[in-house]
Amino acid sequence: MENPEAAMAITYFIGDIQGCADQLQSLLKKIEQTEPDAQYLFAGDLVNRGPKSLASLRLIRDLQIAGRAESVLGNHDLHLLAVANGIRKASRSDTLDDILQAPDREELLDWLRHRPMAISQHQHLLIHAGIFPQWSAKQTMKLAHEVETQLRGKHWLDLLRNMYGNTPAQWQDDLQGYDRLRCIINALTRMRFCSADGVMDFDSKDGLESAPQGFAPWFDLSRASEKNTLVFGHWSTLGLILRDNLISLDTGCVWGGKLTAVALEDRQVVQIDCPQQQKPG
Repeated sequence: MENPEAAMAITYFIGDIQGCADQLQSLLKKIEQTEPDAQYLFAGDLVNRGPKSLASLRLIRDLQIAGRAESVLGNHDLHLLAVANGIRKASRSDTLDDILQAPDREELLDWLRHRPMAISQHQHLLIHAGIFPQWSAKQTMKLAHEVETQLRGKHWLDLLRNMYGNTPAQWQDDLQGYDRLRCIINALTRMRFCSADGVMDFDSKDGLESAPQGFAPWFDLSRASEKNTLVFGHWSTLGLILRDNLISLDTGCVWGGKLTAVALEDRQVVQIDCPQQQKPG
């Protein structure tokens, strides 16, 4: 986002879109009634499960090219890249065909794989899902850059082939190769519950009360990033959470909840009601 007017504009964090392009357009229209030059930072999962993944991707791509938006990558965005390149099969609940059949699909997919894994702005750290408790904001950005470098490089398809799997579930600084990259990707795009010693759980997807024994929401653990405000989506059963150093953004747009934007500067909340596109599960 290099718009010269960006310094004067309000920045809004926006939760998971998941192909709900009509609701996104309504949200942006609502914001721009009072903030016509607003800037947007998206928490990832731009596509999938909703009815208009192609329109969502094009809209956010156009905003980014215009210098008004940026987005981190979510698990559904990475899944799209894998499906489009024959690395994974589409699941029954996927709604990616409009992108896969689009005349500009290669341009859109190339744009998508060049998106960041994390964004740091004004003491706020935006990721799709979570970070390990021992990661500082600075280390998170460094590790995110390791993944970004691979995803933007000539061996990016090898990364997609090797990113799936739940192990290693615990971060170690001396992890190497695809084990290291997979662990970083899983934290940034899939994490919900984590143990105090930094082991991720991938089975529980419900709210705070569903924590497995010995696990807690990753953000409730003592974390090295506590001086930064962590902003994330991914976990729709949490709903909107606003704490001094935490913003949870995914309010289940695709499941019939809301699409949520939160202003970086003053925490103003803007929401749009959303019709249910799919049932959770």
